[in-house]
Amino acid sequence: WWAAIGCGVVASALVGLLIGYLAIRSRGIYFSMVTLALAQIVYYVFYKAESWTGGENGLRGVKVETIDLLGWSIDFMDPLNKYYVIFVFVALALWFVSRVLNSPFGAVIEAIRENEKRAAACGYDVARAKLLVFVLSAGLCGLAGTLRALHLSIVPIDSLHYLQSGQAVMMCLLGGMGTFFGPFLGAAVFLYLEDVITNLTRYWMGVVGIIFMLFVLFFPKGIWGTVLHRCELWLARKEGAA
Repeated sequence: WWAAIGCGVVASALVGLLIGYLAIRSRGIYFSMVTLALAQIVYYVFYKAESWTGGENGLRGVKVETIDLLGWSIDFMDPLNKYYVIFVFVALALWFVSRVLNSPFGAVIEAIRENEKRAAACGYDVARAKLLVFVLSAGLCGLAGTLRALHLSIVPIDSLHYLQSGQAVMMCLLGGMGTFFGPFLGAAVFLYLEDVITNLTRYWMGVVGIIFMLFVLFFPKGIWGTVLHRCELWLARKEGAA
């Protein structure tokens, strides 16, 4: 299972390298369109490669009953054990992301996010930095995918569809783009709404879409982003009054 996780991360990073190399040549809305188009190409390639991927049925039988971790044999079929093992990987991934964001490279990508032209004028290699971000994010997605496969014992072909990317974007926007904990809060809100509304109507995606539009209109910084912004305003007023 260690080899499966490693192969998943490396393979995803290589695909991210290829897609990133092609996508970073465009900007703005064209960048998003090219990224989605390339992702759909990957989806249909895997969809047609039935002998390797199982086609529309996905890869089945991805079953790991026990795992050896630091000399311990853990029953992976126990839901609680499975939760803690996956939690450890999530914690390590968060630590890695935190280290990247607080490194000099993190300052560079933040500068590129705020003003790409100014970052290029300062001498930073914008294309190389964006490509590295593609590779790192793809590797983390590969880690998430392998853990999901171990959890579900199946790799559904829908996991490669652009709708999965759309849901991830919605979660980030709900929680707050550019914040560390925002996507977690956005994911929790999205999954909660999905779980509740699906019991009320089969058109739950439409209801979630309306709620998402309201959030974008009235909370453009996202939930966590709005909370941070309000806290900053409150601190500024407090310092001004002092």
